[in-house]
Amino acid sequence: MKNTTFLIIVASLCMFMSACGDRTSSSESIQLETQTTTASENASYQQITQEKAKEMMQADDGHVIVDVRRQDEYDSGHIPNAILIPNESIDTEKPKELPDLDQVILIYCRSGRRSKEASQKLSDMGYTNIYEFGGIIDWTGEVVTSE
Repeated sequence: MKNTTFLIIVASLCMFMSACGDRTSSSESIQLETQTTTASENASYQQITQEKAKEMMQADDGHVIVDVRRQDEYDSGHIPNAILIPNESIDTEKPKELPDLDQVILIYCRSGRRSKEASQKLSDMGYTNIYEFGGIIDWTGEVVTSE
């Protein structure tokens, strides 16, 4: 008799515990994962090699080269035709120097860290053609100074 009562109590507890679980169906979970993935895929940039960046700079496609370092770093040497938009100045509003969300934007910094941050911030604002190519410390092309 005691074994039967014990089994009934254990079975009741198991049914109670399973009824209190997560009520999200597997199809709902898959749908949520898909929405999250799609949102993050839309807000991204492409990381390219410096060789690819040099090729893209040769194209007459209206691209802009953006240096996201500080003013003093830019003045000490930057890629020809690059404009300065310091990473620290990129926040939630589109930079006035980049009015076209679909323009090809080539971004670099000193080592690659700030250019990745800036690329992601611009992507999150809706820019669609962002190409990050690392840092000027690895650049083998021409460099000009503002001094």
